[in-house]
Amino acid sequence: MKSTKYLGIWMDHSIAHVMGFENDTIVTNTVESNLIPPPDGQSLYPDKESVSDISQEQRSEYYQKLSDLILDYESVVLFGPTESKNELFNLLIYNHLFDKINLAIKHAVQMDEIERTKFIRANFYSSGTEPKIVQNRMFSFI
Repeated sequence: MKSTKYLGIWMDHSIAHVMGFENDTIVTNTVESNLIPPPDGQSLYPDKESVSDISQEQRSEYYQKLSDLILDYESVVLFGPTESKNELFNLLIYNHLFDKINLAIKHAVQMDEIERTKFIRANFYSSGTEPKIVQNRMFSFI
């Protein structure tokens, strides 16, 4: 019997904690964004247009790294405190490579590794070893 592969991604605009879940084992990795925040009260760029171009390019690279990881899974939940999960979700739902992957998004606060692990287990497993089905991505705005 083939096991179902689940993925949980706690993310904000600067870092993603990626938790792959298969056969009751969670493997955690970290993906960092290349976004470099300016020093407090200062701008590294002379105008807002150049900031926007650079940050958009950097966000695209960050989301591409996460998208590449997501392709290996059957069910994925994106969660975290910022809009970055929504931005990634919107990119994924319009890409036909992700049509057969169950995607969900949930709002979550800042979490440590133990809290993220509990969150993932609660979302994918209802009790014991019975898998909990992730909502269909058309109805996943929770």
